Amino acid sequence: QVQLVESGGGLVQTGGSLRLSCAASGTIFRFSGYAVGWYRQAPGKQRELVATYTRGGTTNYADFVKGRFTISRDNAKKTVALQMNSLKPEDTAVYYCNIGAPGGRNYWGQGTPVTVSS
Repeated sequence: QVQLVESGGGLVQTGGSLRLSCAASGTIFRFSGYAVGWYRQAPGKQRELVATYTRGGTTNYADFVKGRFTISRDNAKKTVALQMNSLKPEDTAVYYCNIGAPGGRNYWGQGTPVTVSS
């Protein structure tokens, strides 16, 4: 089994910054072989992709966060981070960490809430 625990969410004013972290534990033989990503779900909306970091080292971002958010990973520590700058009220959501095993199985964290006040 694999467990993901997110942290770092909270309340911030417009224009502020937050850094989310996701720590993976459990049966993970080689974290570098996992694709990782961050998703978010705002109230009343569907979960949407924010950023991904592939096994090959490529990062991808949703258009609405390009230039403001940065995803990173530390394979030795089995962690994934999301640095969020220039936050906007529309970034308010619960943020979820996701990792994808080489065999195709996906794992989700419990989510960490982010609220951006105007």
